[in-house]
Amino acid sequence: MSIERLQILITGQVQGVGFRPHVYQIAGLLGLSGWVQNNPSGVLIEIQGVATATFLPKLTESHPPLARIDNIQTKNIPLSNDENDFKIIPSKPGESRTMISPDACICSDCLHELFDPHSRYYHYPFLNCTQCGPRLTITRNLPYDRDQTSMDAFPLCAACRDDYQNPGNRRYHAQPTACVQCGPQLSSSVEVIALAIMDGKIVALKGLGGYQLLCDAKNETAIETLRQRKHRESKPFALMVDHIDSAMSIVEVNHDEQQLLMSSARPIVLLKQRDLTLPKSIAPNLSHLGIMLPSTPLHYLLFNALEKMKPTILVVTSANFGGEPLIIDDDEANETLASIADLIVSYNRQIVTRADDSVIRIMNHAPLFIRRARGFVPERIKLPYPIPSTLALGSHLKNTFCITRNDEAFVSQHMGSLTNKPTIDFFHESLTHWMQFLDVNIECIACDLHPDFYTTQLAHDYNLPVIAVQHHHAHLAAVASEHHILQPALGLALDGYGYGLDGAAWGGELTLFDNRHFQRLGSLLPLPAPGGDIATREPWRMAASVLQLLNLNHHIVERFPDQAQAPRLAHLLQTNVSMPLTSSCGRLFDAASALLGINHISSYEGQAALQLESLVTKLEVLPNGWYVEKGQFNLLPTLHHLLDVNPVMGANVFHGTLIAGLTVWLAETATSMSTNIIVLSGGCFLNKVLTEGLTNGLTQHGFKVYWPMRLPPNDGGLSLGQAWIAGTKGSHHVFSNTGQSYEDTWFSTCAS
Repeated sequence: MSIERLQILITGQVQGVGFRPHVYQIAGLLGLSGWVQNNPSGVLIEIQGVATATFLPKLTESHPPLARIDNIQTKNIPLSNDENDFKIIPSKPGESRTMISPDACICSDCLHELFDPHSRYYHYPFLNCTQCGPRLTITRNLPYDRDQTSMDAFPLCAACRDDYQNPGNRRYHAQPTACVQCGPQLSSSVEVIALAIMDGKIVALKGLGGYQLLCDAKNETAIETLRQRKHRESKPFALMVDHIDSAMSIVEVNHDEQQLLMSSARPIVLLKQRDLTLPKSIAPNLSHLGIMLPSTPLHYLLFNALEKMKPTILVVTSANFGGEPLIIDDDEANETLASIADLIVSYNRQIVTRADDSVIRIMNHAPLFIRRARGFVPERIKLPYPIPSTLALGSHLKNTFCITRNDEAFVSQHMGSLTNKPTIDFFHESLTHWMQFLDVNIECIACDLHPDFYTTQLAHDYNLPVIAVQHHHAHLAAVASEHHILQPALGLALDGYGYGLDGAAWGGELTLFDNRHFQRLGSLLPLPAPGGDIATREPWRMAASVLQLLNLNHHIVERFPDQAQAPRLAHLLQTNVSMPLTSSCGRLFDAASALLGINHISSYEGQAALQLESLVTKLEVLPNGWYVEKGQFNLLPTLHHLLDVNPVMGANVFHGTLIAGLTVWLAETATSMSTNIIVLSGGCFLNKVLTEGLTNGLTQHGFKVYWPMRLPPNDGGLSLGQAWIAGTKGSHHVFSNTGQSYEDTWFSTCAS
């Protein structure tokens, strides 16, 4: 057989995941000479020998679990006469075209070492290898080498250096590797942390992507104290359990949910509660709990210490005050968290990038993000084709930003709501970091159509063309770009609020769209929103609006006697005082919840809708409970029916009739528009009952239904849609209700 030499470029998630040692081992197994190195595009390999034809099949069939291969380019090159073995050579610097993997939970090999008394990693809370540990959260720049991470502050001891330099070792070039002799150290012992939790105290513990607050989930007093100190009245807390069996004892877990819980990302998974003996203060009036398994060695050590004392469930929540970003700085933690935590535990490794816990819910046997952060960021999303490099600044609430590079889109970790200076500072800190990571020259800026958003105003500071994108078009375009839908599709966007083309509050929009065009075909019936934004926090106001439309104004005070503003609001509604209208589906849920007496005042976003969904037992459809008139979907007959039923029956009828009505409306419209593609997005599709009911109904009618899978359907996915729309055109046409074409907002801030 003849000898040949190949040059191979492999791109994808191939740095920091043990890919080069894997190449080294395959080359050695086949007796090939050559070398492998990290370069700005990915991993570059040169191999020489008689078995080059079998190299790639063996490499790809067994690559490291955290690796993801996107593309392989191969070419024959001249033979080398002066090499006898295969080497791993130093990384090549340059313009980066690769990314690192997300942070990953401790692997099984490291977990074994953690509890092996004969291992030098025994009970060391920061052990890791190429298959696990921190990545994004400790990395300052690419290529992913130790001197580009916050581990550069910890010179390797002799034993760790031997492992690090040995291509046959699991820790070869594992950049965060360290041991008790040379690595980061905790400020308090695991035993001290466990004793504090057992004593009912609240602990602030530095995690991978920021500080977390922990307490005993079976201690009602500790939970109530945490709520008071954190000013978190009733928003649910997440729980961490030691093992999948423990999870199954308190929540219902199917196969898909089990796989997600045990995945390397270790997200919080929303699961139906089965153990009703847990304190109700964990998730007041909700049927589901957010559950996660331990992700770090420190978490496992803590549960091991607690096992002797018997609390196997912990409340674990972000260490911050409501609306502010996760705390990562040790000095800030000691100063800020002293008013919340009884014990603050840090370690002496810097967190470079904040990353909150990801939150996911399984729908239709697939993951649906509620919040996308640790464990999934910075995974890229492949676009249908390359577009100019675009920076999309995202939404005002649940902000993320998106940066595109050729046919790749990179959506940031969850930022939060840009309503305060700390979150805005976090936004800019992260944006600067990502721009450095991706090393792209931005050609245009995308933002929301709302003129008063911080991101809209920021867009004009870049001295680049600015494209403002309608909110719901962006929601739907995000799904289209993810699923590579290029033909026109029927879209339904259901959420709480989006600035409409007419300046009104939209939130229940039926559209015909593609990446360039957007035609509003209809909407939910617009309802008066008494008090404007106040109505989003006080669902009783939307219920009062519905009562007025049903000619039942006299019932407003009767149904809401605890609301001091009820008499005045009833009078204003009766005298036809002008009020802003909203087609929001979120406000429709609020109205139903308040009419049923479930929630009159919300202490967190979506509370009324979540409580309403939690009561659903079996869907019911009210005959003639909805109708469509002049393109408006009207559910008033169902809302009237809710006045005379109990909350459980009302939740069943509201959801069942809404799903049945929307299914018919969408099916008839899609047929009339000659499309079999239907796209669903918007925050209301976090509702499992609604999403599964609607998708299943439409699928049974023969339609292809798409919803977000790589990003949240709420505003956390908006930036991808903005980037796709802005990047695919030079001028952007949208359509009004009448079908009349006009230019979408296009700003140019180029210096004259």
